[in-house]
Order: sequence, then structure tokens, then C-alpha cells
Amino acid sequence: MELNELFVQAQAASKLLSSKPSNETLLQLYSLFKQATNGDAGAENVPDNPFDFVGKAKYDAWRALAGKTKEAAMQEYVDLVNKLKS
Repeated sequence: MELNELFVQAQAASKLLSSKPSNETLLQLYSLFKQATNGDAGAENVPDNPFDFVGKAKYDAWRALAGKTKEAAMQEYVDLVNKLKS
């Protein structure tokens, strides 16, 4: 099966997990998804509100993946969702 198809399936499966992942894992899923779909985080993605700690955490997690290819991010996302399913 092609990586794009696996990625789409993993997105659907992530919404059906039997238990909610930890906040750290949710940040990892978010950042891998954003890197896979948008590439590197840019300055336009910085939260406007300096007190938006959730937005800042998401941005920082995504920015930490700078340079990772979209394909590598997709594969890591698929692998993480599969790990969470088992």
C-alpha cells in the first residue's frame, strides 16, 4: 500500500483509539501531521497571543521537526498510530 494511503488510514484510526494518548503523544501526532501536510513551520505559524501556551507548545513541537521530509513525517505518524492501536 502507498504511503499516502497509509497516512490517510492512520489519520482515521487516530480518531478511534480506545484510550486518549498523553498530551506529549498528542503533541507528537500534531507536529508529525503538520510537518507531513505543510512542511516546516514558518513565522506565520507563531501564535499571536503570547499567553496561548497550547498554541506555543504545538508550534514549538512542529518547529522541532524542521528539515524532516514530508514522507519521513508521514511514516513516523503511521508508525506512531499503529503503536498506539496495539
